Amino acid sequence: MKLRQKMILKRLEPDIERINLALSGNLATHVTLISQVWDHILISGGKRIRPLLFLLAARMCGCREDHLPEVSTIFEYLHAATLLHDDVVDAATVRRGHSSANTIWGNQAVILVGDFLLSKALSIAVATRHIRVMEVLARTTTYMAEGEVLQLVNTGRLEMTEEEYFDVITRKTAKLMSAACQIGAILGGVDDRLEEAMADFGLNLGITFQLVDDILDFTGDPQEMGKPVCNDLKEGKITLPFIHTLRQGGPAEQDRLRRLVQESDVARLSQELVPLMKKYGSIDYARGLARHYTLKAQKNLEAFPSSTEKTLFLEITDLLDNRTA
Repeated sequence: MKLRQKMILKRLEPDIERINLALSGNLATHVTLISQVWDHILISGGKRIRPLLFLLAARMCGCREDHLPEVSTIFEYLHAATLLHDDVVDAATVRRGHSSANTIWGNQAVILVGDFLLSKALSIAVATRHIRVMEVLARTTTYMAEGEVLQLVNTGRLEMTEEEYFDVITRKTAKLMSAACQIGAILGGVDDRLEEAMADFGLNLGITFQLVDDILDFTGDPQEMGKPVCNDLKEGKITLPFIHTLRQGGPAEQDRLRRLVQESDVARLSQELVPLMKKYGSIDYARGLARHYTLKAQKNLEAFPSSTEKTLFLEITDLLDNRTA
């Protein structure tokens, strides 16, 4: 899998390079603090999944304009803004294996830089002079804000249901990936049917992405992930593998897990929770759902003729479904 990942990334390297250049070029500002925080985010890395989805969607739908890398930065700026705000809300100290920005510059500065990134994304969208692009982004940012609030409301709430969990991840994560793909289709000038297929593809892929992310919080290598095992639970985020385990466990196990979560005892949680997840098939259950949404995403692509971009999309869906970091 790692060899296959390297091969796909090699093919995407030119696009990633163009995206990174545009990310730096578009963010020219005389406010030093903004540049410092942004440089820190760039150094921390990132897969550039959202701008890549936009680029591939636009090209698959027939748009070959030179300015596409600049437009793609909309989705990375929005994503980065949510990460900055998340780290403040979660009181996080680490992001992708590096010190989180809020531990270096403080909460106030990081929130304001996040607001700047949001504003910058919207100003780039306005520059497209396409009302449909603005409509989709306005709706998407509303969904994302609702997702952030829903996640906050459900922090540490062990009674959270599977339905509520999917509502959060759809709004908070999947809607932005859906918007990246849909706006690519809009700029490609395809009909309503293909635009909808592209939006649905991004949505299903986004749900897969977050499901796998939440699985890896329990099963991933801390070195590869850049964060300790059970970190989400430590921050009060109740995710699908835990919801399933708590639902399947007996009364004594449920009480034990509740106490461990309430005490934020990450070491003991990882020792006791992961074996219980395996016992009750919670990881396999979440993996099965991730695969279900991967197949739905691949089904969405059937509406499009064969192309280099379509092949890459199919490879990316499998890659994200099977990723280990």
